[in-house]
Amino acid sequence: MTLATVTGTGGMVTAPHRLAAEAGLSVLRDGGNAVEAAVAVAATLAAVYPHMTGIGGDGFWVIAEPDGRVHGIHGCGGAAAKADLALYAGLDAVPFRGPLAANTVAGTISGWAAALAGVEAGAGAGANLPLERLLRDAVRHAEEGVAVTAGGAGIAADKGGELRVQPGAYGAVFEPGGVPLREGDMLRQPALAQTLRTLGAEGLDTFYRGELADLIAADLAELGSPVSGADLAAHRATYPAPLHAPIGGAQLYNSAPPTQGFASLLILALFDRLAAETADGFAHVHGLVEATKQAFLLRDRHVGDPEFHDFGHQALLDDSAALDALAARIDSGAALPWPQPPQWGDTCWFAAADGEGRVVSAIQSTYFEFGSGLVLPRTGITWQNRGSSFRLAASGWNALRPGRKPFHTLNPALARFDDGRVMAYGTMGGEGQPQTQAALFSRYARYGVDLQEAISRPRWLLGRTWGDQSTTLKLEDGFDEALYAALAAAGHDLERVGPLTATMGHAGAIVRHPDGRLEGATDPRSDGGVAAW
Repeated sequence: MTLATVTGTGGMVTAPHRLAAEAGLSVLRDGGNAVEAAVAVAATLAAVYPHMTGIGGDGFWVIAEPDGRVHGIHGCGGAAAKADLALYAGLDAVPFRGPLAANTVAGTISGWAAALAGVEAGAGAGANLPLERLLRDAVRHAEEGVAVTAGGAGIAADKGGELRVQPGAYGAVFEPGGVPLREGDMLRQPALAQTLRTLGAEGLDTFYRGELADLIAADLAELGSPVSGADLAAHRATYPAPLHAPIGGAQLYNSAPPTQGFASLLILALFDRLAAETADGFAHVHGLVEATKQAFLLRDRHVGDPEFHDFGHQALLDDSAALDALAARIDSGAALPWPQPPQWGDTCWFAAADGEGRVVSAIQSTYFEFGSGLVLPRTGITWQNRGSSFRLAASGWNALRPGRKPFHTLNPALARFDDGRVMAYGTMGGEGQPQTQAALFSRYARYGVDLQEAISRPRWLLGRTWGDQSTTLKLEDGFDEALYAALAAAGHDLERVGPLTATMGHAGAIVRHPDGRLEGATDPRSDGGVAAW
């Protein structure tokens, strides 16, 4: 399928499922702003793309306001009070699935509430439309059903064996006939529809401190999760300022720790210091891969819950001499030996822009496909397994401790160009998120590649994702054949993965031009769409 860059002026939404994009656009048409449209997208994704995201996960926002301010929201939950080392006695690691994997509070809904309230002083994101209106399409799709996509069916078939054995309602919802739903089958989630309806009627805070919270806590307790009603009631969204980094012609923004937004910014800041004249040539791809290695080496030592480290992430990004020194470590003709430990995860990134000039970059996830595998019977919520990334250690990086927030691969990106353009961009893909961001941004911003083409062109990924044990440099087909040979000769451990694949993420982007013109793109690797007017 050949996609073209979409244009508009009144408003725009891009999302990895077309129904979510359409839900967001309908909010803009009804007078809502970009934040409200993004909430509608997020809710709809929970109904139509539950293998990738849901309200039982975490979410992060970076918002550019019409007056030039950029601010962030973290809807990120910490470990339960009962989630201590004693709970996991006898285990070498936190399980990836099951009740002990569901060990952190889900922060997504708190992020929606914070964004809608415009809690940060002067954020100016106050709501125009009733919450019931924002959740309308999500309720309808969950109640009436939506056709399962090819990607969703493939994941359900591949992961069904490890999911159907978990306690809860997974089988009843996602395997109602005793077998995984197939492409074109109707997925209905009546319990989730009722939960969304309750949120619309009673307010988002009921997820944490109301009757809905009581139902959630009861479900979690009966299924064996350590997350309690007290943990839910104690949770609040936070508002850390986004990290930022200057490059030639633009200021880049991304989420602060515990996300890997630092790594995404560092990759582009280092690449900005390298010579690379041609898009997708050896110097471009090799340079970004080697910048990725330098960024990941720092990320894996210094990114986690900010309450448990004191590394100066912004100070490094502000230190031109230090960045020069890091860039000087990159050999322009040879690959640094690799691998390093990877990070996995399934995610949904989405964006919205309104006619007033507000641009939202947002991302939410339940971590692995279907998260912990726990689908709460009373509420239909699929609970995340983000806390499975914790280390079972008394101290050190990402060590499990009650209340601690786990390391997050999630990171929504945004850029303000010197010429007045604002760009929101991002992707799902765990370890691949910073790499895909770097590929699509550099193609568009440095080399002038058309926005849609920048996403549609073949991509690469260093390391493993979704449980794959290989730590190679994976490349899709479609690059110049000379590039594969040059990368191998430079010492990269290449693995050609064939045509475009979801392994490389589901990317998207929106660019707002100074004259109000909007451009949007989505990923042919996804079921996504761009909706504009």
